[in-house]
Amino acid sequence: MTPERRAHLVRERARALGFDTVGVADLSPVPHKAQLERWLAAGLAGTMHYMQRQASRRSEPASIVPGATRVVVLSRNYGRPAVPERTGAGRVARYAQGPDYHTALRSPLDQLVTYLRSLGSGDTVAKAFVDAGPVPERELAQRAGLGWIGKNTMLIDPARGSLFFLASVFTNLELAVDPPFEEDRCGSCTRCLDACPTDAFPEPRLLDSRRCISYLTIEHRGEIAPDLAPLMGDWVFGCDVCQEVCPWNVKFATPTDDAPLRHDPDLAFLDLDELQRLSDEEFQRRYGWTALERPGPAGMARNARIAAENLSTSPS
Repeated sequence: MTPERRAHLVRERARALGFDTVGVADLSPVPHKAQLERWLAAGLAGTMHYMQRQASRRSEPASIVPGATRVVVLSRNYGRPAVPERTGAGRVARYAQGPDYHTALRSPLDQLVTYLRSLGSGDTVAKAFVDAGPVPERELAQRAGLGWIGKNTMLIDPARGSLFFLASVFTNLELAVDPPFEEDRCGSCTRCLDACPTDAFPEPRLLDSRRCISYLTIEHRGEIAPDLAPLMGDWVFGCDVCQEVCPWNVKFATPTDDAPLRHDPDLAFLDLDELQRLSDEEFQRRYGWTALERPGPAGMARNARIAAENLSTSPS
């Protein structure tokens, strides 16, 4: 079987498993190693110390899975239908308005891994990742032809915008690679940069995580700086602002009815008083199946308190 035929079969199987776009890339070093090192040295990763530990492998993707020579990069739409706003409630990013994607995508990824192994011999390598480990997903996705990295650092598909999850499978199967997406279609647009409530982009394609609402509400532990908290608005988990204003999402992003990623409209806006009172057990019962588990009850209570304070002082 030729590498081209094998890659074609992998794409067909991935699409049958519900993935929207599929590309294949090699595992040569990423071209942005120096930029990553400068980003880390400047402290722009905040308290995400794992980024420092993973830096060398992020720059050398061939080192992530021993023996792997190719990566199959996949995307899956998480677009959500519009939900009427709830007065006095905390806002949740669209991607988290349903099951935790790490869990929801595990079964189709495992099935794709099994299929890849069936195309090879007994020593075939196939290991899947979804937003985990040292995988430079956006760089590999661009290399695999899935889109370009926008000024807000998100991967943008010219046909669908940026509201999708990325996943990957590293393998040693001989697969024909796809041409990279080399065109930058952002042009002179700066809507994402201008709209950021906390000015988290010192320059295009450079994110200061320490000021990003998604980082502050999910990754940051402890109290939030008093100069940043008022800028977080009513967000209690994540932030969609830079994606909501992106013309590629305005024009092309569409809701999905994907069963594993089913939308729960009750997760779009959360009761702020309730979030501050929930016991650990009750929080786990209600939200343990979602991505809201990442900051946990203490983090979500902190976010809810800040959102309530912001709403109480905002003009009516």
